[in-house]
Amino acid sequence: MKKIGVIGSINMDLTALSERIPSPGETVSAKELKRVPGGKGANQAVAAARLGACVSMFGCVGDDVFAGELLDNLRQNRVDTSGIERVQGTSSGVALIVVSQGENAITVVPGANARVSPEYIRAQSVRILENDIVLLQNEIPLETVYAAAKMLHENGKTVIYNPAPALKADKKLLDLCSFITPNEHEVRLLCGNDSAPIEQLVESAGGRLIVTLGSKGVIGCDSEGLFAIPAIDARVTDTTGAGDTLNGAFACALSLGMGVRDALIFANAAAGISTEKYGAQGGMPGMDEVLARIKH
Repeated sequence: MKKIGVIGSINMDLTALSERIPSPGETVSAKELKRVPGGKGANQAVAAARLGACVSMFGCVGDDVFAGELLDNLRQNRVDTSGIERVQGTSSGVALIVVSQGENAITVVPGANARVSPEYIRAQSVRILENDIVLLQNEIPLETVYAAAKMLHENGKTVIYNPAPALKADKKLLDLCSFITPNEHEVRLLCGNDSAPIEQLVESAGGRLIVTLGSKGVIGCDSEGLFAIPAIDARVTDTTGAGDTLNGAFACALSLGMGVRDALIFANAAAGISTEKYGAQGGMPGMDEVLARIKH
């Protein structure tokens, strides 16, 4: 099995369960508040580790009350935290999430995630380059994402870039990535094209672009051509973290030697299962659960 590294955000998610997501200027009552570890980077690391992958996390936490809890959670999920830096005088990242009827609205406060700098990447380069597959996202500074992708590309590593939250990325960054995994909204900003069919965008990327379509599954391309994988049947409770589960599971499947199509069938199933419980990491499945659901 190949080693997986994740460079990205580590957050505490404060999730309010509400009857509906408020409109601007509106106040609504929530039924419950849950405090659970999250952050796109940490979520992807936990998703891969729960499936049995060998995973190392790289990023920063603050010196607040959340920091120890966030690190303990990663360790309990068998994620190597030796590359994580604790930044003094800074809060850890926090995500404020409202969940209603399977949908969510999220506000992220970066905190220590903003301190994951190109200098940090250089300082951790030896540890980072011990990994064969590395996941990147946009909840750390974009200049850091570019610095990491450049270093990894130059050293022949597989780079999976999940461009979320959505930002218009420089083509120089995209050219450094082995796989790019936006959702159906992010791909428009990423490609700067509002009119072309998504299938055309995926096909023209030569197998590097994978687009997640939420309840409609995922679309990709391999040597045999364009393919679409429908979403599995799931009792959807909370979609928070489903995309992160897919990315972590995709990396895990590649680390086991699966081809792109089989890896996405596996990852798509894992993502569907993850929506059946509350919290980004709450429903992330293990290997046996995913294989059983695919068989079913």
